[in-house]
Parts: sequence; C-alpha cells; structure tokens
Amino acid sequence: MIYEMRTYDLKPRSVPDFETGFAEKLPGRLEYSPLGGLWHTEAGPLNQVIHVWPYDDLGHRADIRGRTVADGAWPPDTSQYVENMYTEILIPAPFMTPLGDRKIGPLYEMRIYTYDVGGVAQVFEAWEGAIAEREKFSPLAGCWTTEIGGLNKFIHLWAYSSFEERLRVRAETREKGVWPPPSGVTPLKQENKLLLPADCSPMQ
Repeated sequence: MIYEMRTYDLKPRSVPDFETGFAEKLPGRLEYSPLGGLWHTEAGPLNQVIHVWPYDDLGHRADIRGRTVADGAWPPDTSQYVENMYTEILIPAPFMTPLGDRKIGPLYEMRIYTYDVGGVAQVFEAWEGAIAEREKFSPLAGCWTTEIGGLNKFIHLWAYSSFEERLRVRAETREKGVWPPPSGVTPLKQENKLLLPADCSPMQ
C-alpha cells in the first residue's frame, strides 16, 4: 500500500469554504477509492489543509485519478482558494494502523523529521519494539516515510483528546522512559503541525 499526502496552502480565511466544497463533491469521489483523512492546521503553517489518500500502488493511483477526472467526479471546485499545492507519496510503517473511520482525536499532531540517508530504517526498527507501550498513552494515527517528494522524511501523526492531553502524555512518557525509543540517529530537521479534522474526514 501507498499513501498520497496532498498539502495545500490556502488563501487566508478560506479554509471553511474549501472544506465545504471538498465535502460536497466527496460522496461521488468515494465511489472510486476511500479518503484516508482531511485536516486543517491549527498551529504551525496556517491556512493549510492536508488530505491523505490510500492506494494499492502507483498504478492504482493513476487509474483512479484518471477515471475520476474523466467522469467529472473529482476534483472539487475549490481551486480559487488554493495558492500552492504539494504532493508526496508515502510508504506506511509496518506497525501503522491503516487510516480510516476512527474517532481518536480531535487534536492531531503531525511531526516531520528529516534524516540522513539510511536513518529512517533505524528509526522504524527502534519504534517497532516500543510503539505498543507508547500507544497505551495515546494512539499513533499514522506513520510513514517518503518515497516520492522530499526524501528521507519520517512523518508521524499522533491523536490526542486535547492540547492539555498532548502536554501531559509527552511529559509522562518522557518521565517514565517510554518515549522516544533510542534509535542511534538524530534528525537533521524537525517540524510539527497541530491539526483539526474536517467534518467530512473519516479520521476524527
């Protein structure tokens, strides 16, 4: 399986209108393949929306995208709100629960780490042995590495019930030595975004 992560920079104050237009067209689009999730930024780069789509492989993605455009099922009429568009193809971590209908938020934190070549594999190995214990505190919503786009990125998405819970969980897991697991590698760059799901997102 692969995931396509599409990140759009929108004009200020246009996020609600974008999400409305997206939601209106979405039922027809879902006849072809599922949506993984749709979020907008609450902290970090503002006026961003992120939508993630799972596919079997690149061939499946090309087929679905071609048919939805030809049939008029997609895209929604939202281009007037978009200033920049980015897309990345992601490979899920072996321990990741697939995106889908889950009510585990409503606050999501996306952390994006860039490593030197080969570093992501070491992080995957370290996380695989520790993630079950970490998820006793809050769920891992998604975890990927980039295959196409900015390479050597490690993207992890965490769900929390509130900002206060995020602070508590991060402090408690550090204090108890649960997280982060030692991987032997240090990121070259770290970014994070706090996200809220759109009403039409299957991830809530």
